[in-house]
Amino acid sequence: MRTCQGTAVSGLEVIDRPASCFGDRRLGSRIELVVIHYTAMENAEAALERLCGSEFEVSAHYLVGRDGTVYRMVREDKRAWHAGAGSWAGRGDVNSRSIGIELDNDGTTQFTEPLMKKLEVLLADILDRHVLHPRAVIGHSDMAPDRKRDPGRHFDWRRLAEKGLSVWPAPLPGGDFMRDAAAFGYPVQVGESAILSAFRQRFNPSARGPVSKDDEALMAGLARGLPAGVAWGSPGR
Repeated sequence: MRTCQGTAVSGLEVIDRPASCFGDRRLGSRIELVVIHYTAMENAEAALERLCGSEFEVSAHYLVGRDGTVYRMVREDKRAWHAGAGSWAGRGDVNSRSIGIELDNDGTTQFTEPLMKKLEVLLADILDRHVLHPRAVIGHSDMAPDRKRDPGRHFDWRRLAEKGLSVWPAPLPGGDFMRDAAAFGYPVQVGESAILSAFRQRFNPSARGPVSKDDEALMAGLARGLPAGVAWGSPGR
């Protein structure tokens, strides 16, 4: 076990647990996204064993434990293997243009307060250093809606948005759900069912059934207020 205690990321104490699986970012890719995951494992140590080893060929830049401990596995200038197949805003190879953050959560329970507080500090630091707009923070299920569900319905996206660390839509009437989903950044080629599921996990978790007027209004708010085609950098950061 390779461990180094006490390294700081802009004042945030982290524990370095170097991963085996990573590489160079491809074709000079710049960091444009932050992808949030849950581990779906028993605890942080079990997740670290998987993420730092070579057997499963996965890794992430950071892991935030349920107790608020922050682990760094891959340096931000390197390409971690966390996103896999998928796309956002019409572009693939999300690994090369993102930072991956794993959260110590089993996928069925609420995220702990210590975890959320440290995640907020980490996200604020990443967005500031890389000059990213809060819309750059997405879930694994957003960019791979046909195969991933994390961080799931229990993750509090609205809390992050209220702190300027993610986005939340103001509903607008007269939307076309799939057209607006594409404008926001979703990979609509996977089909309406997968997009609706991923969208609701994040923005309308209590909804069920076919696309509703509420779904259309929320997606229209995202498409018109926060379209993927605008520059990722924010003058406000």
